[in-house]
Amino acid sequence: MASGRARQRRKFTSVPSVHTCAWLMTQAQAQAFEAWFAEKLVDGAQWFNMPLRTPMGSGKLLCRFMDMYEGPDLVGIDRWQISAPIEVWARPLLPPGWGLLPELVIGSSIIDRAVNQEWPKA
Repeated sequence: MASGRARQRRKFTSVPSVHTCAWLMTQAQAQAFEAWFAEKLVDGAQWFNMPLRTPMGSGKLLCRFMDMYEGPDLVGIDRWQISAPIEVWARPLLPPGWGLLPELVIGSSIIDRAVNQEWPKA
């Protein structure tokens, strides 16, 4: 019989992250998106680079669709909305070691301002 707390172990060191994305498109953009999804991505099975904003900043990340997208749904008079869960290959994280100093990360904008604006120029 087991007693005490359950042990938790990390199973993987490189895990993907999931983002829910939504796009507003014109009719022509929605047509092009559906053709791109079907032909280029083989109905979403292929990986692709996509600009994405995360807490680490903006950049192109390697992504793929996790499931069939929803839509296109008509929004307003002439816009179409498409949304889908997107899997990002590598979870964007700070370099190793920064998790031990969260106060430095949280206060980084203050340090940046002090160095670049408040200190006299050399």
